[in-house]
Amino acid sequence: MKLYSSPTTPFGRKISVQILESGLADHVQTETVSGTPLDPGSMPIDRNPLGKIPALETPEGVIYDSRVISRYLDDLSGKGLYPKAPLLWKTLTLEATADGILDAAVSMAYELRLRPEPIRFPQWLEGQWAKIARALDAIEAGWMDHLAGPMDMAQIGMACALEYLDFRHGARNWREGRPQLAAWAAEFAKRASMQATQPPAA
Repeated sequence: MKLYSSPTTPFGRKISVQILESGLADHVQTETVSGTPLDPGSMPIDRNPLGKIPALETPEGVIYDSRVISRYLDDLSGKGLYPKAPLLWKTLTLEATADGILDAAVSMAYELRLRPEPIRFPQWLEGQWAKIARALDAIEAGWMDHLAGPMDMAQIGMACALEYLDFRHGARNWREGRPQLAAWAAEFAKRASMQATQPPAA
């Protein structure tokens, strides 16, 4: 199988971490691609018409969207990163929350990196950060038991989301006022899979 991804995409990083945690490293070759909404560059638009990564070539054809790929790989590996219901619904909800954090954070990064400074929209940036802050507060208040449980795809997604906040929005200091989440992230970051998939310096 071939994974189209980039060292800097948190959505691709989730899949790279999963591959390592699931013992699939010998079965997946990674091809590094790059591009933006303004210029697709080497993005696999012939495999994903949306021009987004990650995308995965499988024996059954190309699949894309990180949550689709992660379900496919979990089915293939039998690792059980998606538990059976009713716990499954909590895993999927927390995974969606992590992806929502990333959607907002990536949008902020594009605003800052691609839009010329004179026409940036500060209020829009703050609105995106407000979404992130609300989500982090909710996790600190009500999701720490789940994060402390058996590892699942939601934990991988959340760890990658938090490290992306450091990578692109470190000055925002997401850890302030969230000591439990900060401690959990620090511990999860010690995993070999997280160490092996660190993005390059921002």
